[in-house]
Amino acid sequence: MSSDSLRRLTEGWGQQVEVQRTAEAERANGLGPWGESPREHRLAEVDPIAGLANVSTDGAMVLLREEGWKEVKLTAISEVQVKVASEQATPQERPTRRAQDPGVHLGRHSYQAGLWEADTMAWHQYAEGLRRGLDHCQRLSSTNDGARWIERITATNFPQAQQIIDWSHAGEHVWTVANEVWGEQTAPTHQWVEQQLDRLWSGRVVEVVATLDSLNLDQEPWSPLVRQAPDYFRSRQKQMQYDRFRAEGYPLGSGTVESAANTVIHHRLKRPGRGWKRDNAQAMLAGLSELHSGRFGRAWQATLPTAN
Repeated sequence: MSSDSLRRLTEGWGQQVEVQRTAEAERANGLGPWGESPREHRLAEVDPIAGLANVSTDGAMVLLREEGWKEVKLTAISEVQVKVASEQATPQERPTRRAQDPGVHLGRHSYQAGLWEADTMAWHQYAEGLRRGLDHCQRLSSTNDGARWIERITATNFPQAQQIIDWSHAGEHVWTVANEVWGEQTAPTHQWVEQQLDRLWSGRVVEVVATLDSLNLDQEPWSPLVRQAPDYFRSRQKQMQYDRFRAEGYPLGSGTVESAANTVIHHRLKRPGRGWKRDNAQAMLAGLSELHSGRFGRAWQATLPTAN
């Protein structure tokens, strides 16, 4: 088969998948008919998660013809498994802050990615959540980078989810302040950062906020990101209770969705070239979402013509 034929076949199949997933998202989010039971499943469950689950959302850029770089929004849903420290397979060569905590491992991932605005992403996030049984799983977390649109749509779809600020993003904000105030790679910078990270790790976010307030960062010559740092931590204290999250076995990192940006999106859509037509990119994203969710065979069968 020629490469052009393979491309046309793949894009054509992806377009059918896109039509189906759009219809399912509309069904999942539409008003229920009179008499519909709350226990009725609007979408068929596929590999549902019964215990602890996590939903993380992020964005990634792709090049579209005649449009330039546009953001693909991506949701990753995973099963969370927790093991006590003694059950770890091998000791870590480089001890981390979480070395003595329960081991948290995410697996059985599924994805939805598309060239969507936030509210359209919300529909597809909810539909994927229903497929994975998030409406009745034992516990649910949502670890993200703190973007307001992610927090908004996730809280709307899954109000029971414990929202968590990704640990590395919180740390990046601490480093940004320190590098600008005391200089990069200086001894005072490292000392101050470690002190704030220790406070964050033990759930003492109030002390971090008080320390930032004492620096009087709300005016020039500091950059906007540094000036906003006190309010960033002040307004997200509930999502930074890392001591409680660790004790309860929640994931603290959003690496699953960040790595999915490469494996699900960039590996195929960010190759050298002139970019993608929007419809073809959307079709490819629909197909890639099913492929990397382990549902290729199911999605392929669903697009075959039915016999008379």
